[in-house]
Amino acid sequence: MATVPVYPPSPRQSHVDVYHGMEVADPYRWLEDSVSEATRQWIRAQNQVTFAYLESLPWRSPIRQRLTQLWNYERYGIPFRQGDRYFYFKNDGLQNQSVLYTLASLEAEPRVLLDPNTLSPDGTVALSGLAVSEDGAWLAYGLSTAGSDWVEWHVRDIDTGGDTGDELRWVKFSSVAWTHDHQGFFYSRYDEPDPGAPAEMVNYYQKLYYHRLGTPQSADQLVYERPDQKEWGFEGTVTEDGRYLVISVWRGTDPHNLVFYQDLSQADSPVIELISQFEANYSLVGNDGYRFWFRSDRNAPRGRLIAIHLHQPQPEDWREIIPEGQDTLQSVSLLNHQFVANYLQDAYTALRVYSLEGELVRSVALPSIGSAAGFEGKPQDRETFYSFTSFTTPSTIYHYDLVTGESTPYRQPQVAFNPEDYTTTQVFYPSRDGTAIPLFITHRRDLDLSRPHPTLLYGYGGFNVSLTPSFSVSNLVWMEMGGIYAVANLRGGGEYGEAWHQAGTRRQKQTVFDDFIAAAEWLVAEGYTQPQKLAIMGGSNGGLLVGACMTQRPDLFRAALPAVGVMDMLRFNQFTIGWAWESDYGSPQNPEDFVALYAYSPLHNLRSETAYPATLITTADHDDRVVPAHSFKFAAALQAAHQGDAPVLIRIETEAGHGAGKPTSKLIEEAVDRWAFLVEQLSMADGLTR
Repeated sequence: MATVPVYPPSPRQSHVDVYHGMEVADPYRWLEDSVSEATRQWIRAQNQVTFAYLESLPWRSPIRQRLTQLWNYERYGIPFRQGDRYFYFKNDGLQNQSVLYTLASLEAEPRVLLDPNTLSPDGTVALSGLAVSEDGAWLAYGLSTAGSDWVEWHVRDIDTGGDTGDELRWVKFSSVAWTHDHQGFFYSRYDEPDPGAPAEMVNYYQKLYYHRLGTPQSADQLVYERPDQKEWGFEGTVTEDGRYLVISVWRGTDPHNLVFYQDLSQADSPVIELISQFEANYSLVGNDGYRFWFRSDRNAPRGRLIAIHLHQPQPEDWREIIPEGQDTLQSVSLLNHQFVANYLQDAYTALRVYSLEGELVRSVALPSIGSAAGFEGKPQDRETFYSFTSFTTPSTIYHYDLVTGESTPYRQPQVAFNPEDYTTTQVFYPSRDGTAIPLFITHRRDLDLSRPHPTLLYGYGGFNVSLTPSFSVSNLVWMEMGGIYAVANLRGGGEYGEAWHQAGTRRQKQTVFDDFIAAAEWLVAEGYTQPQKLAIMGGSNGGLLVGACMTQRPDLFRAALPAVGVMDMLRFNQFTIGWAWESDYGSPQNPEDFVALYAYSPLHNLRSETAYPATLITTADHDDRVVPAHSFKFAAALQAAHQGDAPVLIRIETEAGHGAGKPTSKLIEEAVDRWAFLVEQLSMADGLTR
């Protein structure tokens, strides 16, 4: 066993805030200043203790060797076509970032169009968005450095491979939409921050612009702004016929949105409000002249497809094309003048093709229970591509003939393992209030289930996010070592539509933690595991999930792995885009929300002299979404409160952010440390030596 760490000092200060007449101490407020010398010294000291502990673990080397071996396989993205060209991503195996290729036909020799690995020696500059012009001549691409949400956009001549010099800054939470004259594109940005503004600065007042190629950003045309609505953001899309700019207006992470449009065929045409109330979600599918199709959950929590005519836009004139059904309608594509509908059926994909009048043409056969994505293209396309993955199937790319309905494997990765050696089952367990919650359980087929095994329970439960089956080299190594991997589809997610989502939000957020705790209790009761062999893991909102559950039921888990978690529920809305999460969490400035938030906030529910699970907190110094102060303060408070020999560590990654675009080398090292930590805590040596 590794020696018990001696933690660095975390000085407590006498800072107190008052919420609705109640005093709340915040002794580690000083750790919110990420650039102060005191905080930097604390980070260095914590990392020194953490890595000294992790490097002493005996199974680190064989775990790294196996992870590296398995990770080294070719991985392909879903091809797409624009103009007369095809585009796709490929990673040779251990490349830090995937490379963008282009080719003239599916049989032609591919050419490297953009290799992010050449942009930084350590792979910490990542591609974070792209858009190809309608004629296939220009590539607009965004770059993120060290995992930041801030993205700089550039433009590349696809024929020559050279950049044009166009550079757009202060862009965050935005895609790009080209006009069909190929002369420029729409995008959204924030005002340039004042010099010296902290990375934690709150982001308000996004604006929609048009950028014309070859001109400086200072000359960009302001298309739309709302000075009276600081929380509004704008996502611009140009319709396939090139005539309309459709603006989806978002407000934080609330799934409800507005829809505005502008007629691009007329100079200086006004922006017209089509949907002017935040009452439901509307996702543009396509249009045929004045008739627009939207996937919406208005009066249909699990989603339906509707048609809205611009000359008769009142709700009583809307036409239902595909009605709400038992399964959750995730998205709809318009291809071959038909609708391809992507559903969730008990948290796995079901695909159906409909005529433009809503008549079922066929269901798309998939290899097994899993997740399919793709089906992108234009209304006249007779072919498309999609990916399919499951817990035991690496992401495979299929070519789909939209006329015959035939799927043909296009790129099938070769990973050094036998999928038949593993099995996945789906069960439904009762939560505290009796609601049936889906749970995926995956493990080696030869595992003796008559005795308990080390088990990792994963969850998220928030922001309408659905957890569906997906392949992970990291999880495969966990299962190779004899571990069980379980994924719970908690309320707060989107697996069963908007009602399922809302059941785990705001003052009902405790429902999510009840669902997760019930999953752990069920796994123990059914003999899959026992508390001394049970670990929990989650990231971001899932990090909050882990933090809340380990503080509420420290007796139920042996180990906890909260990653980039939201841990201070009284301060989350004070940094960067944190205000946007109030749609799911509520606001601490609201007295009734405060009561609920304070009751489960991980930072505020630690109790002194309590034996907590062995904990490895992970965060990153450049995370400008869930700022690392959440994890810093939670780690300091947990180390102070914890009683016992179980280690409480924080691993602070440098030159990394919330997770998107993280280089392969960092992903492998994080997985090495995570599994070595669990092997030590769950006594898994037998599984490693089999």
